[in-house]
Amino acid sequence: MRIQPSHPPSPKPWTPVTESRVSGTNEPGPDGPGSNGASGLRPAVFLDRDGTIIEEADYLSDPEGVRLIPGAVEALSLLRDAGFALVVVTNQSGIARGRLTVEDYKAVALRLDEDLASHGLTLDATYFCSHHPDFTGDCPCRKPATGMHREASEALGLDPEASYFVGDKKRDLLPALEMGGQGILVRTGYGADQEDGLPAVFQIADDLLHAAGLILSR
Repeated sequence: MRIQPSHPPSPKPWTPVTESRVSGTNEPGPDGPGSNGASGLRPAVFLDRDGTIIEEADYLSDPEGVRLIPGAVEALSLLRDAGFALVVVTNQSGIARGRLTVEDYKAVALRLDEDLASHGLTLDATYFCSHHPDFTGDCPCRKPATGMHREASEALGLDPEASYFVGDKKRDLLPALEMGGQGILVRTGYGADQEDGLPAVFQIADDLLHAAGLILSR
């Protein structure tokens, strides 16, 4: 089902069109790295979409352009089987820029869901931010801000401090510094150009499958 989060009134010039799609079908395992900790909350892997799960394409608006990165399905399966919640958090500033519509975004998101379902995979939730400060003003959800992660944590009962933040840009990882988790940069998408100046606290993986291996080895 689709959930339209509500935000309290704010003087900031942004429109709250961040949306989540929560399925809640992936259950935590009884033990292992993705099992519930002493807090009773579940760890998650917060995943960027473009350049991390699917091939990078500027302002992707056509579902026919969805291409899973090799190894992504295996990576997601391993993380799911270990008990991690799988949560996609994606900036989609092309909407604010007029390069695609919300309906375009939804069509692409649906195609990704269908492609994953064909491999027996379901994401626990997907969140997107349609804003860009040059067009819509500041917002609490555009990464590296943590609004999407916090909404997911509240909705799904997640433990950010026990979670991982994975993507191909520094801004995908920076929420880990604020929320207490671990960040992993993947070299797919824009990742190979993001390594310079990356804080030493973050790890680097060749791709999502490599990142899954780093997570599961802890």
